[in-house]
Amino acid sequence: EFIGYDILLEVEKTNEKEVTDDEDEEEEAEKKEDGEEGEKKEVDGEEEKKKKTKKVKEVTKEMEKLNKNKPLWTRDPKEITKEEYAAFYKAISNDWEDHLAVKHFAVEGQLEFRAILFVPRRASFDQFEPNKKKNNIKLYVRRVFIMDNCEDLIPEWLTFVKGIVDSEDLPLNISRENLQQNKILKVIKKNLVKKTLEMFDELSENKEDFNKFYEHFGKNLKLGIHEDSQNRKKLAEYLRYYSTKSGEEMTSLKDYVTRMKEGQKELYYITGESKGKLENSPFIEQCKKRGYEVLLMTDPIDEYAMQQLKEYEDKKFRCVTKEGLTFEETEEEKKKREEEKASYETLCKTMKDILGDKVEKVVLSDRLAAAPCILVTSEFGWSAHMEQIMKMQALRDSSTSNYMVSKKTMEINPTHGVVRNLKAKADSDANDKTVKDLVLLLHETALLTSGFSLEDPTSYAERIHRMIALGLGVDDEDDDVVETTVDTTAAEDEGESKMEEVD
Repeated sequence: EFIGYDILLEVEKTNEKEVTDDEDEEEEAEKKEDGEEGEKKEVDGEEEKKKKTKKVKEVTKEMEKLNKNKPLWTRDPKEITKEEYAAFYKAISNDWEDHLAVKHFAVEGQLEFRAILFVPRRASFDQFEPNKKKNNIKLYVRRVFIMDNCEDLIPEWLTFVKGIVDSEDLPLNISRENLQQNKILKVIKKNLVKKTLEMFDELSENKEDFNKFYEHFGKNLKLGIHEDSQNRKKLAEYLRYYSTKSGEEMTSLKDYVTRMKEGQKELYYITGESKGKLENSPFIEQCKKRGYEVLLMTDPIDEYAMQQLKEYEDKKFRCVTKEGLTFEETEEEKKKREEEKASYETLCKTMKDILGDKVEKVVLSDRLAAAPCILVTSEFGWSAHMEQIMKMQALRDSSTSNYMVSKKTMEINPTHGVVRNLKAKADSDANDKTVKDLVLLLHETALLTSGFSLEDPTSYAERIHRMIALGLGVDDEDDDVVETTVDTTAAEDEGESKMEEVD
């Protein structure tokens, strides 16, 4: 396609040409032999009428040049215009839109190669399909095309990048087996990733372009954090999330760190289905009360990325839905906390006995401010959102997921009126049926607000119906009473009639 010498092909081209009609010319010649009078009249007639013409097909032979697309990567990047880059990108990618960013570079030294890399304007609809072609980089050796599906040329998380690589060191007759074991390819791959990250840096300088890029390829960056340990820190700089203080715009981790309050040692985040749900989540109540910013992660792949991304700029990430969340307290607050723990020890034990294996333990909460209770997971287990994601997997193995489902800890808020009244009831009579019913109802509502699914929705609905009936002043046995009264009145009427017969 990009051979140095010209490739010419002889092509026949047919053009239509207008010529005067030969028959009219012969008639004119015959008329010239007539007398002078006739000749004068004929001359006058010719001036008045237009000459008749007809179309004739003319066949010509030309040499047409086949390799018009010159190898753009061999030219100096300063001499190439945006239009030339756009035309070249469309030629190699079959895209109908212009590219979003381009990187044109050459590597010299022990290894020599030239490359042009493009970032598309939008993601393809089959971007993460398993049967999709793994690579969009075409490999050339000294301007001779070798292959366009070399998987070792670029990592999987960068499969959306399109372009060409032209190596001067690879042999022309290299086989696929030798290509996979070739050390030159590893060096090329490392350089391609490095230059691609530089291209992302240039793209991040334009906020509008980077937002468009992140909208379409944010999942690829998070996949890179999960898979590429060498570039994990660099990729973290490109991440963008909504937060409790960012409003409608997404914020970077760097901006989050600059807004951190004095004394804040960790980066707080929460995962869930939507931004609206997370903003109203009871897990972040204490963080909002103390003025701490919380990152809102709504993409399922965030769960996988955060398992690998442990820290940013020497500050650890802390999931607010898991155990281990603590805040700095004064001596007075610590003393008050100890007193509350001692005071609520009986209630916690009673609730644990009622709930049994449904929770691992019941403790007082540090993270709640307005909600009565919440369910948190262990620090190194699945979060509620991750548990939901794994349940949705079509080909999941339920036997392996059982030991990954973390034990739940129920945290209660000692300042809430419901919990205080429940404590008073439990202290007076721990075996009261109302206490058991309320504890089970609190546990099931905590499951819903924490992001879990109910094991038995029917029993939960029955408890809610009983509460509604209680609120409306409707007795559960009203219907039975109506039926029994009807039966008794009918029996009384029959008894009276029999007595009359006896009389």
